[in-house]
Amino acid sequence: QVQLVESGGGLVQAGDSLRLSCAASGRTFSSLTMGWFRQAPGKEREFVTAIARSGGSTSYADSVKGRFTISRDNVKNTAYLQMTNLKPEDTAVYYCAARLFGIAAHSTLYDFWGQGTQVTVSS
Repeated sequence: QVQLVESGGGLVQAGDSLRLSCAASGRTFSSLTMGWFRQAPGKEREFVTAIARSGGSTSYADSVKGRFTISRDNVKNTAYLQMTNLKPEDTAVYYCAARLFGIAAHSTLYDFWGQGTQVTVSS
């Protein structure tokens, strides 16, 4: 079993930056592909980004390309989501997720989930 704990959410203004962290435990971190998803009120959960086990490959949703960066530290067992130039439409609960195979964009393909952290961007 894998436990994921997100942190770093909060209330920011449009144009600000924020970094989310996802601490993992319960399994060798380097064996996990890590992803970030988000869910806004009244909307379905959507893919944001994912990073391969080695960190050598990433994927991003078009809505965040050029503004968000995913990274990982396989020594600290932590994945990060650096968000810059935040927009009000980025407001959502952000979830960290993990899976045992390669990068995927659909939430049903992820085996493990964190509890989520709220990000609110005011205009």
